[in-house]
Amino acid sequence: MKKKILIIDDKESIAKIISIYLSQDFDLIWFDNPIKGIAWLQEGNIPDLIISDIKMPEMRGDEFLHYLKNNELFKSIHVIMLSGEDSTSERIRLLSEGADDYILKPFNPLELKVRVKKIIQ
Repeated sequence: MKKKILIIDDKESIAKIISIYLSQDFDLIWFDNPIKGIAWLQEGNIPDLIISDIKMPEMRGDEFLHYLKNNELFKSIHVIMLSGEDSTSERIRLLSEGADDYILKPFNPLELKVRVKKIIQ
């Protein structure tokens, strides 16, 4: 059975790129904002990994990470954060708050695939 990855990104194009490179090895589900992702999680769905953008409308990715890591049901889910900003302080903050990795956009999809496999396989 394939491992499940939840993608949270407000840009469908990013989700499509990730899908092209990861769908052969993983089951993927995509939502365009964290609020929809939280609703899906609360229905009892537990992915092996979440890939989340940081800057999104309605709820930021760092707020989503905080929600996950402070919830007993979800805190053990691995999380990779995607960001368009190359901020060392933000990277350090998110990694210290529980993110497993921080990848800068634009990213190499093959590198993302390797990082995902290192975390969950």
